[in-house]
Amino acid sequence: MKLGFIGCGNMATAMMKGIIGNGIASPEEIIGSDVSEAGLLKAKDTLGIQVTGDNREVASAAEILVLSVKPQFYETVIDGIKDVVTKEQVIVTIAPGKTLQWVEERFGRPIRLVRTMPNTPALVGEGITAACRNENVDDDTLSEVLRILRGFGKCEVVPEHLMDVVVSVSGSSPAYVFMFIEAMADAAVADGMPRAQAYEFAAQAVYGSAKMVLETGKHPAELKDMVCSPAGTTIEAVRVLEEKGMRSAVFEAMKACTAKARGL
Repeated sequence: MKLGFIGCGNMATAMMKGIIGNGIASPEEIIGSDVSEAGLLKAKDTLGIQVTGDNREVASAAEILVLSVKPQFYETVIDGIKDVVTKEQVIVTIAPGKTLQWVEERFGRPIRLVRTMPNTPALVGEGITAACRNENVDDDTLSEVLRILRGFGKCEVVPEHLMDVVVSVSGSSPAYVFMFIEAMADAAVADGMPRAQAYEFAAQAVYGSAKMVLETGKHPAELKDMVCSPAGTTIEAVRVLEEKGMRSAVFEAMKACTAKARGL
């Protein structure tokens, strides 16, 4: 199997690291291109993959080709490679807002296409990716793409109309979580805890809480209630969060994120 990545930025690097680390593909089976020479050298040095400055070389070599550039560059990249892409190849996109139909129209002919939305926790093997396919991708091909995507975390097949929702609930949401961890750590520092220790306590609390949701199967509200003793410290903190509009702020932020994704 030959994997190609057009774009070797943070997301692509996270994906490749997991794919290599889990033995799904060897570095020799991966080729990447990027407009940044520094980015290419970093990918070559840290991952051991083949690199080139020529997108067409990657597109010609890959059996599965990942377009891992920012959405605003998709049209230019596709225009530069569409004549060397064959009907046997599988194109995988990771750009928010770029629908299956939009990408197919830019290629100007039938292609095998899988649209995905990964997230940056892929860098530590804990990503979650959503995927959907066009009518030219059969079950066996989809299974192979999903196997690759699960090399850096979980992967779920979703209907395309939910892909913009995926952007807000998982694609962009690590930023919200990092802000929450930072805010908790800042408060702990204000109360006297050393900063490094504050980050460790805050991050581990978030990690452990998320694991409880995934592994117990309990509703988040039930898990919250388990911590809230009558007249205790936790319910007092929850009262203040409700008063300050935490839920509403998260809700509105995600609605704005989804709307932005739809407009890309």
